[in-house]
This record gives sequence, C-alpha cells and structure tokens, in this order.
Amino acid sequence: MAADRYMLDAIDFKIIELLKKDGRMPFIEIGKEVGLSEGAVRRRVRMLQEKGIIKRFTIEVDKGYGVSAATFLQFEPGAPPKKVVENISKVPGVEAVYELTGRFDALAILSASSISELNDRIDRVRSIEGVKSTETAVILRVVS
Repeated sequence: MAADRYMLDAIDFKIIELLKKDGRMPFIEIGKEVGLSEGAVRRRVRMLQEKGIIKRFTIEVDKGYGVSAATFLQFEPGAPPKKVVENISKVPGVEAVYELTGRFDALAILSASSISELNDRIDRVRSIEGVKSTETAVILRVVS
C-alpha cells in the first residue's frame, strides 16, 4: 500500500484532523493552526492525496431525518469474504461495510427513512449469497 511508504509527522496528523472536522477549511486557516504557509499546506495535502492517505473529501449528511443501524454479519463457511462484502456494499442504504475479526465477519452501517425501510434493507442484506446470519442494533444517538 502506498500509504505505508510515507511517514506522517505531527503536522500531517494535525492537518488530517482539521480536514476531518471541516473538509472545506481553507488552506490558509489550516496554515495558521499548524504554523505553515498556505502553499506548504497545499503541498502536504496534495502529497497526502497522492500517497492515498487522504482518499477523498466528502460531506456528512445529518441522519436525524431517519434511522440508522449497525448490522453484524456472519458468513457461510467457505464464502469468499471479499465478494460478500462487495455485494453488501451495493445494497441501497448501506453507508459502510467493515470486515472484522472475532465472532462476526463484517459490520454494515445502514440508514433508512423509516423502520419499515430499514427492515427491507436488512432483508436485502440477508438475501445475499454467503450471508449466514445477522444481528442488528438500531443506533439511538451519534456522539461524535
């Protein structure tokens, strides 16, 4: 992986943290926070992108309008995890999928406009070849 070949320093970590909080923060403001010029920040961000450390800039939509859930999944023995995870990620409303160690093989974060829609999405995930079982917890509140 390209990111393994570059050693991050304290300034890189601070830039990443600032961009996590506000992906649109102007480089001049970041520079004031980390003690660098706007140009130096721009070069560091470009390098972080080129090395694959910063993959994309995105927005976060307030989920307050609907319901979100964490669905833990177990796969059938012998099911190819990569293929199962890819198929899960294609289901509408699946925000993210994480492969895990331990009792569960993966975790999917789902969102929907209602409990009924959430149930439909969970059913679609359950119907994917290679999914043995699921255990879902509705997310009550996001802390950070």
